[in-house]
This record gives sequence, structure tokens and C-alpha cells, in this order.
Amino acid sequence: MKGQNVGYIRVSSTSQNTERQLADVQLDRTFTDKASGKDANRPELSNCLNHLREGDTLHVHSIDRLARNLKDLQTIIEELTNKGVTVEFYKEHLTFSKDVNDPSNPKFAMQTLMLQMLGAFAQFERTLIKERQREGIEAAKAKGKKLGAPSKLTTEQMTEIKRRAETGEDKSKIAKEFGISRPTLYKIAAA
Repeated sequence: MKGQNVGYIRVSSTSQNTERQLADVQLDRTFTDKASGKDANRPELSNCLNHLREGDTLHVHSIDRLARNLKDLQTIIEELTNKGVTVEFYKEHLTFSKDVNDPSNPKFAMQTLMLQMLGAFAQFERTLIKERQREGIEAAKAKGKKLGAPSKLTTEQMTEIKRRAETGEDKSKIAKEFGISRPTLYKIAAA
């Protein structure tokens, strides 16, 4: 049974370019996420997994695009191959399918070993990224740098918001007037 060629593309942020992934692959359908690969709860990944049927082939640029967690990676591959979907990773030159995932197949042990090693490396890389990020935040704080987006309100505006909230004025009206959310208004009022 000839199925669809489905592509899954993931980049970590909206500013990253997806064009280099699967550029030379003829696809019937493509699902693209612009989100971290730290867990499998990504909208387009879910849509992709729900879309795939027996006989389809899922094309992915590299293992770390599908998952950065070894457990998630193994679960996704196992669920798809059990459903009769072939999964092909281009960078690593690995293909997983129902027949290859049979322990009696000589390729099974090698493919499984490669998947586990590369998945572990992707997970380790994610851990290193988080550690460097944490260190960078700590270093910036130590230098007295303020983190997060700068306030959109002036000191005078915040004083006005606080005064009006304390007098019992409708908080939704105040928030709308200053273009802020109610939780932000409550934070300002409590300060």
C-alpha cells in the first residue's frame, strides 16, 4: 500500500529558518513547529502524528528535530512503526519501519543502538543548553542587569493605576485603558 510522504519540521524559535530542512524531499504534506523540542507536546507534532496512517512515511531532517528526550523519541518511533508508518531521518541516514523493528531482523539491534545513542546525545545537548542559559541568567543578574521585557508603563502611569485601583475603580476598565492585563494591574496595585 502506497502511503503519503509526510514531513515534520521543527525550529526552536520563530526567527529561525525552516527552509534547509527537507528541501530536496518531495512531500505530500508538511507539519512545521516553531517550538522547543524539550517535550513532545507541540501542536504540529500532535497534528502530524494523528495524520499519519499505515503505509505513510514520515520524513524528518534529524533526530533532534523530532525529540530532544530519549524517552519521547523512542515512544514516537515505536508508536509510528507499530502503526505501519516508516520514519526516515536524513542527517543520520536511519530508517525505522515495522519490518526493521522486528528483533529477528539483523538491522534491528544496530538501528536501535544508533537511535538510542543519537537520542541520548540530543538529550545531553538539551541539558547543556539549559545549563548555559541558567549560567548566563545568573551572570547577568550578578552584573545587575534587569531581565525580561522592559516596562511599557512609566512610573507616573503605575502610580496612577495603583491610586485608581485603591479607590475601587473598575479594574477591567483601568487595565483596558492602559493596555495591560488584569494580572499586571493586580501586581502593580500590590507593589
